Amino acid sequence: MARMHTRRRGKSGSTRPYRTSPPEWIELSKEEVEDIIVKLAKRGESPSKIGIILRDQYGVPLSRYVTGKKLTKTLEEKGIKYPIPEDLMNLIRRAVTIDKHRKEHKKDMVAKRAQQLVEAKIRRLVKYYKREGKLPADWKYSIETAKLLVR
Repeated sequence: MARMHTRRRGKSGSTRPYRTSPPEWIELSKEEVEDIIVKLAKRGESPSKIGIILRDQYGVPLSRYVTGKKLTKTLEEKGIKYPIPEDLMNLIRRAVTIDKHRKEHKKDMVAKRAQQLVEAKIRRLVKYYKREGKLPADWKYSIETAKLLVR
């Protein structure tokens, strides 16, 4: 399948082996992993960063193997909810960075195209998250509000 905004194809990535139970070498219990997840989230880490810390420091390849549910679902059950999903927030940060660059370099048409592509992705994601109920129905994206979100 081709990439979203180019005609190139790209290499396929590796797939994880199918598992129904955690590996035998994981020494942490379900409660311990959940406590670590909550502690890291309260420290201000993003879900992807929490997963990397679990993998590198605690030897947990996927929290889903141990807890039986995804990391963000674990956080929601513990009462920690992010106002904007992480992938959308990363795209908003990228759009703000490109906009800041374009303010300094007015004739950079490559950056203009990049900003158009990023904002198209943002609009598609916003439509999806509104449909899924993760964003309010009246939530709108604009570069001015994005600058306030990112700071």
